[in-house]
Amino acid sequence: MNYYYGGAEILAPFSITSNEPMFDVDTVSLKKQRASQEVQRWELSFSTLNSGDPSESLLDTLVGFDDAKTMVMPQFKEVFDSTTCSANPEVLSNVSSGETTVTLDRTTAAGVIPKGSFIKFSNHTKIYILATTANLDSATNPVVTIYPSLVNDVPAEATMNILSDCIISYYRDVTDVRGLTFTDGRLSNLGTINLVEAL
Repeated sequence: MNYYYGGAEILAPFSITSNEPMFDVDTVSLKKQRASQEVQRWELSFSTLNSGDPSESLLDTLVGFDDAKTMVMPQFKEVFDSTTCSANPEVLSNVSSGETTVTLDRTTAAGVIPKGSFIKFSNHTKIYILATTANLDSATNPVVTIYPSLVNDVPAEATMNILSDCIISYYRDVTDVRGLTFTDGRLSNLGTINLVEAL
């Protein structure tokens, strides 16, 4: 599956980074003590294929730079190829923020959503990744583990959005070039594009 940023195809190399600030100290006995701030966001970095219209590409870097935008969250190829579920399953019961497990209603979708899938819930914009596989063809309602923990409550019957329905909200990183790079008289590109999840 191909993914697009502003109409331009995303190219490899492509990186997805989890930014989770953590404190790390050594004790007097040289034991490590680590503490997380319990916050997390995804950061993406990639380049794109020329879209063909340099003026449109240039305007994209200038107009609305401070606005949050959206795009389909890219999935790992192996995960995408292993996904047999094409519908967004519903959450079976209310789940509180801070939880890392969610029970899905197996009657609302069929197939398998493998671990490593990026997902989001229909009632808020945060992107999560499945740490366990959801088999909606099993005899019981699947319980999935997600990372990071929920930042919002998720009500019963909210959907767990997958594949092209998993939409990330993002900002362009302020260090990105606000302009175009011309490699010869006719070809131009946006350089490396860095996105940070809009929380």
